[in-house]
Amino acid sequence: MSGLVRAATPAAADGPEHVTEPTTYDAIVLASFGGPEGQDDVLPFLRNVTRGRGIPDERLEEVAHHYRAFGGISPINDQNRELKAALEAELAHRDIDLPVIWGNRNWDPYLADALREAAAAGHRKLIAIATSAYSSDSSCRQYREDFAGALAETGLEGTLQIDKVRQFFDHPGFVEPFIEGVRVGLDELRTRVPGIALATEAHVLFATHSIPSEDARRSGPADRGFGEGGAYAAQHLAVAEVVMAESGQGVPWDLVYQSRSGPPTQPWLEPDVNDRIAELGAAGIRGLVIVPIGFVSDHMEVKWDLDTEALETAADHSITAVRVPTPGVHEAYVRGLIDLVLERRDGIPAAQRPAVTSLGPWYDVCRPGCCENVRLGFKPAISGLAP
Repeated sequence: MSGLVRAATPAAADGPEHVTEPTTYDAIVLASFGGPEGQDDVLPFLRNVTRGRGIPDERLEEVAHHYRAFGGISPINDQNRELKAALEAELAHRDIDLPVIWGNRNWDPYLADALREAAAAGHRKLIAIATSAYSSDSSCRQYREDFAGALAETGLEGTLQIDKVRQFFDHPGFVEPFIEGVRVGLDELRTRVPGIALATEAHVLFATHSIPSEDARRSGPADRGFGEGGAYAAQHLAVAEVVMAESGQGVPWDLVYQSRSGPPTQPWLEPDVNDRIAELGAAGIRGLVIVPIGFVSDHMEVKWDLDTEALETAADHSITAVRVPTPGVHEAYVRGLIDLVLERRDGIPAAQRPAVTSLGPWYDVCRPGCCENVRLGFKPAISGLAP
């Protein structure tokens, strides 16, 4: 391994914040979380997700019932098949000859399978897109570590070079679908709740996955001074502000968290979405728009935690609630992902890269000490300066 960045192309090997040297890539690797595709897959999948933590099966079954309620099938794999097809169509439309290879962190097809497929096809320089927009251990660092692990597992380190597109929380392609969704959601509230006064009787909740508070604090580079919520909270808040400025119509809003899974003694980011809905109901709110701003597609955390639990909580408090779509395969989102690849292919300077908040454009190569997992420490990772 040469250079400061593990398995990087020459343009990224010394770890610049933004790579301005053009790089010819051979293929795109679409990297996702993965999910079960049948009842027999559910527990093995959850064991993969929690490996190394010593969680017994009886505790995993507490989460398994979310999947079992949907036949043991997570929507995420089909959504990634759709996204892969949409990316391929966009590449063909632009006459760009880059194959898209899909691999998951926690279920078939695994990242190691994707790397073997790439190597067998003769590809050597890969650009990765992770289906996660924000900075944290779980939403960025673990993807980078799992790529390094897949290289070690396959014996392909030294053969394959892998770069990764920047975190795209504030890329217009990711943000535009939410702006559109909030505008449509508020219009729907007017229809479903005749006479509602949006400024006083409606509320917008931006929902994202909760993470341990200490992991949040360590998200992003330590020298940026993001405070207790780290880059993770700061990025979400910045994007929510942009969305509301564009489409919020003066409606009050909050950032809320969902899907916590840690022990009760461990602090996680709050407030919980259901707790906040209950408070809003007590305050006389009649209409609610729920925006899954932390998610790129309608996978289980959206279908269960929001479409099932949060909407039930809203109904219990006599609130009419509308859930905004995730980007999915929205045209702007698909175009934006290809634009992120072309930034690296063409070596576009940071000043010419689109970003709708003052926090971006984010780094091409993660900075030293970025997004540490407090319990596990740092593991080898691609696309970042050690540790």
